[in-house]
Amino acid sequence: MESKKTISLLLFLTFLFHLNTHSAASKLPTEALPTKSGYLSVNSTTGSAIFYAFYEAQFNNHTCLSQTPLVIWLQGGPGCSSMTGNLYGIGPWRVTHSIKETVNYLELQSNPGSWNRIFGLLFLDNPIGTGFSIASTPEEIPTDQEAVARHLFTAIRKFIALDPLFKSRPIYIAGESYAGKYVPSIGYYILKINPLLPLSKRVNLRGLAIGNGLTDPENQVGTHALQSYCLGLINDKQKTELEKLQLEAIQLTKAGYWSDATDARNNVFSFLQNAAGLASSFDFRTDHLYESYLVEEFLRSPEVKKALGVNEYMVFERCSKVVSAALHSDVMKSVRFKVEYLVENTKLLMFQGQCDLRDGVVSVESWIRKMKWEGLQKFLDVERDVWYVNGVHAGYVQKSDNLSNVAVNGAGHSVSADQAVNSQAMIEDWILDRGLFANKQIQNPFVDL
Repeated sequence: MESKKTISLLLFLTFLFHLNTHSAASKLPTEALPTKSGYLSVNSTTGSAIFYAFYEAQFNNHTCLSQTPLVIWLQGGPGCSSMTGNLYGIGPWRVTHSIKETVNYLELQSNPGSWNRIFGLLFLDNPIGTGFSIASTPEEIPTDQEAVARHLFTAIRKFIALDPLFKSRPIYIAGESYAGKYVPSIGYYILKINPLLPLSKRVNLRGLAIGNGLTDPENQVGTHALQSYCLGLINDKQKTELEKLQLEAIQLTKAGYWSDATDARNNVFSFLQNAAGLASSFDFRTDHLYESYLVEEFLRSPEVKKALGVNEYMVFERCSKVVSAALHSDVMKSVRFKVEYLVENTKLLMFQGQCDLRDGVVSVESWIRKMKWEGLQKFLDVERDVWYVNGVHAGYVQKSDNLSNVAVNGAGHSVSADQAVNSQAMIEDWILDRGLFANKQIQNPFVDL
């Protein structure tokens, strides 16, 4: 009851706050319009629906469009809009500052590292209540990953039904940060329910990709002190204090005090950020801050909303406090068991920016080593390859069987925002089984795309 009151109050306060907020004077050029955008109902009775924006592949062989892969992107948060990933990460256009005649304004520029160069790209504002998505009541917003997965499955199936060619296209689901829970959860749901459905209603899932993901929080929260100490961000005394805060979060998690455990994890990052004098724990480079707030300014324009098929009176928030509150007790719950099932049944890509202090290389490797997977020792023993893109050192790739893990140079929490072209090369090579991601026994028909 208390959490419902909190969410209702947040909805009301959000509404009041935005009464006097002016949208940015922005326009969405015709060439930047999605191929399709709108709503996918998840509850026809209440009207709750997930907003989507779809961009067809920029370069595709139309004779085999029915086999061109579809990539679905889920943003993290919890409660952050996938339109951030679209307009500040992997989409075909990026919002930027521009100055004309001493006047600041926002404009879109072509993204050379877009993930829809040769793939279809679908952005979903998930869960409902996030971004432009609609939650009819606060109570309908998911509070766990099972509810998130059910809504996503409904939305994905309804999207596939929009075009007969979508039914046969291979589907890959990707996301970053809190999507380290969303991606395994919807992947697990699909693989479990597909055998129970007729062929015409199944989702043609071929792989999953997680960037800087929060997947197994109990293990991940225990890595921050040592990592920060080894980077020279804190001294030994501060390391000891941070370890105490980490242990508190871990103990609360083990005891099942989920909300308190989430608060304790937040205390870990607050201490670390203050002790190290960082502007953000998303990147330890002190002068590096993400300007994703530009997306929020851009999407508050009535003209942009109209072009996307959104009610002009709807207020866009980059990250919803209401959705975050609904999932507060979900934060410290692990979905590692789902990954253990998935890696046995489909291919999986993990990738992390080396400069991320939250869910970076050390954090993710901490739980990969704990997986119950018969191929784990083989993966741990395999050589890590140096990865190059266009002749430049881009990072490192470790691959064995279904699992690929990539450390990306010069990137923080959002790999695509920091290393757009390299992230594009990574996702294309992984999906098409090329280069360091190749499986020698697989002959991929899309290798010449």
